[in-house]
Amino acid sequence: MFLIVAKYLIPNGYRGWAAYPFVFVKYQSDKGNPVFVNHEKIHLRQQLEMLILPFFIWYFLEYFVLLLHFKNANLAYRNISFEREAYSNETDLSYLKKRPFFRFLNYLNIK
Repeated sequence: MFLIVAKYLIPNGYRGWAAYPFVFVKYQSDKGNPVFVNHEKIHLRQQLEMLILPFFIWYFLEYFVLLLHFKNANLAYRNISFEREAYSNETDLSYLKKRPFFRFLNYLNIK
């Protein structure tokens, strides 16, 4: 994993994003934030297990479906299965050591 401060690559309202093997952060201080870094590491693991490109396709398809459902960009983003897993486990710094393969599937909102 490579942590890179890239203030202008991060959209407004966000502090970072992961694109294997890089984590781009908006603020230098986030490089030392273990919870934030763990959140992004969870995304790196998700990307690896899905062979990277399919992760991004799924991520954006799920986002657009949720956007149609919620009609609210932030609510749609927060309900993406990958984000739900990362937010739910970001404070558990040992989560990736015990995380089962394809765990994000448990966070799908299928109704």
